[in-house]
Amino acid sequence: QVQLVESGGGLVQPGGSLRLSCAASGFTLNSYSIGWFRQAPGKEREGISCISSNGGSTSTADSVKGRFTISRDNAKNAVYLHMNSLKPEDTGVYYCAAALGSCSYYYNRYYWPYWGQGTQVTVSS
Repeated sequence: QVQLVESGGGLVQPGGSLRLSCAASGFTLNSYSIGWFRQAPGKEREGISCISSNGGSTSTADSVKGRFTISRDNAKNAVYLHMNSLKPEDTGVYYCAAALGSCSYYYNRYYWPYWGQGTQVTVSS
């Protein structure tokens, strides 16, 4: 059974940093592209970044470009979202998702068949 588990969320002050992790159980991540999404209260789930199965290609939404970086360590069966210069508008539940295809449609939530349960990120002073 494909399971994804996010961790690393929490409360951080504006300008701070967090690193989110996405771990897999029941399967190995190295065949899957991994995407990160977030959902703020009352808003649609937004695709923010994606990394291809071998890590050779990444895509990042304009809203976080230059502040967020995605990486993966297939040896550890994990993908990371490094978030710097956090802003209050980055607050939301962050989800990772897995798909066997590329990152070409990462922004489309319906492209991703496997999801984690989410981790809360709150940026506030």
